Amino acid sequence: MELRPDTTITGTRHRWTAVGRSDAGDARLAGVEAAAGALAGDDPRLLVVFCADTYDLHDLLAGVAGVAEGVPLVGCTTAGELWAGGPGDGGVVVMALGGPGFSVATAAARAEDGGLREASAAVAHCAELVERRRHRVLLLLADGLAGDQQEVVRGAYQTVGAEVPLVGGCAGDGLKMARTFQFHDGEVVRDAVVGAAIASDGPIGIGVRHGWRRVGDPMLVTASAGNRVLQLGDRPALDAYLERLGATGCDDPAAFTRLALTHPLGLSRRSGEEVRFVAGADMDERALLCVARVPQGAQAWLMDGDDRSVLEATDQACRSALAALDGAPPVGVLAFDCIARRAVLGEDGIGDEVARIAAFAGGAPVAGFYTYGEIARTHGISGFHNQTLVVLALS
Repeated sequence: MELRPDTTITGTRHRWTAVGRSDAGDARLAGVEAAAGALAGDDPRLLVVFCADTYDLHDLLAGVAGVAEGVPLVGCTTAGELWAGGPGDGGVVVMALGGPGFSVATAAARAEDGGLREASAAVAHCAELVERRRHRVLLLLADGLAGDQQEVVRGAYQTVGAEVPLVGGCAGDGLKMARTFQFHDGEVVRDAVVGAAIASDGPIGIGVRHGWRRVGDPMLVTASAGNRVLQLGDRPALDAYLERLGATGCDDPAAFTRLALTHPLGLSRRSGEEVRFVAGADMDERALLCVARVPQGAQAWLMDGDDRSVLEATDQACRSALAALDGAPPVGVLAFDCIARRAVLGEDGIGDEVARIAAFAGGAPVAGFYTYGEIARTHGISGFHNQTLVVLALS
């Protein structure tokens, strides 16, 4: 197959990855172009698809299937896509894993009535179906608006325990905050978790960094309900949050979402510092809406960052992922980058960030997307992150 200019491939016949992309306006054509670019080697074992929610998703997957019939597929909609050539919006990126050096099994489950833990636990059983190899990882993609995303990690951990690391991200919808979609083979689903268990002959590395800093004194979460923060310091949470930012009177939901993108909440937890993405606000109840649970009684503080701190975190995440490969070169890199980090960096900065990831990859294919939350569990039972970069390196 003649490779398109927007295709990258690396590896050997035993274990390889390749990435194809398209920004064609026609959904079926975009699926065909991106999948054809990714199918650059023999014996494809898995396709991972990231695309804008503006496409006709059924047509796009039909286009993928037209050139990759029978190849297992997982994926989701995004808040922007990325590959080694740079970041983008409104397109599709496909990574293929291939060769007998990979063993793959996939699954999907709906989170009925907010049951993300049960859905994730069911999906994680696909890890039992791959060949027993020394290096394994469970890739999880979840509906970023379906409730407390920590439950995705808890459910998968309930099934696979500490033996299998978890990695992945929460689907987006271009910051509309209305609905996201997940893909499993030819099916488009909502309120779901999809997963791919990957066993490899080569080492697998995961790096995690966020780049945010504490601002001001901590506040006590005096009332919360799941991922809704109702009170901070016995005051309505939204009012306390806006006062700290000097933005009182910001009652437009769209304007608040833009403001909150670059001002997450930090939480003091037994496992260390955690970051919570403030996805919106209930203007009537004066509550903050986060994408994961914020427990009552926790200490919270505002956080901010700049392009320097965020890019330093990018370098650290990449170094950490590559260090786990024990000196082996990467054959492919997947990146799960929070949409809030993109907001801090701006259009020039995100180009710099993707260029840095590509440089660390050393010519290996890179694919990823801008998320509504990130998953990375390598130890302990916690592993859900906000406003963080997670890097998965395959060797």
